[in-house]
Amino acid sequence: MSITPESVQQLLSSEDLGDRLRAVNQIRELEPAIGFELIQSAVGDSSARVRYSAVSQMDTLGAQDLELSLNLLREMLNDPEPDVQAAAADCLGALKLEAAFEDLQQLYNTTPEWLVKFSIIATLGELGDPRGFELLKEALASENDLIKTAAISSFGELGDIDAVPLLAPYANNPDWQVRYRVLQALSSLGGADAKAVLEILADDEVEAIANEAKKSLQSV
Repeated sequence: MSITPESVQQLLSSEDLGDRLRAVNQIRELEPAIGFELIQSAVGDSSARVRYSAVSQMDTLGAQDLELSLNLLREMLNDPEPDVQAAAADCLGALKLEAAFEDLQQLYNTTPEWLVKFSIIATLGELGDPRGFELLKEALASENDLIKTAAISSFGELGDIDAVPLLAPYANNPDWQVRYRVLQALSSLGGADAKAVLEILADDEVEAIANEAKKSLQSV
């Protein structure tokens, strides 16, 4: 049976959770403009699983109407389920909706959920708002290693070379994955100070880090 807007809408209106989940998945098969129209009802579904699946598609469908997407995703930042909030944060960054920065900042400072905090920090680099620098600086001091690592990566994406001295101490972190993220961030940021740290990483005990650092030094 072929997937049509009508068949998807019928499934979205079903009382059966499985039908509604299948409908959200089938939206991927439709034209983006049609999918965007249908996804708007799914983000308000009574089931958190449906809402999560729907919001997770906003990074691709949301470009159909950025203003409407901004309003929808702002609302989803207030969803009772952390997974849905995290997905909304991800999509705001993917769509580069800088107008939502203050919403993300407020949520970061008030939520007790580490997953939501992680998603906000991870999306700030992609969001590209320079106001994110101070929030990333705060996250770099987090006791949660995943949040800290996400901040390192986002600093690299944000592109502010003032982050280099903040990242430099982590080039000696005992966790090789942290050192690798620092390497990636510094390679993106560039500059003399970044080059000095990359030279240290070029002698890293982990071969993959050392090789990548040497490669980066050729282009920094």
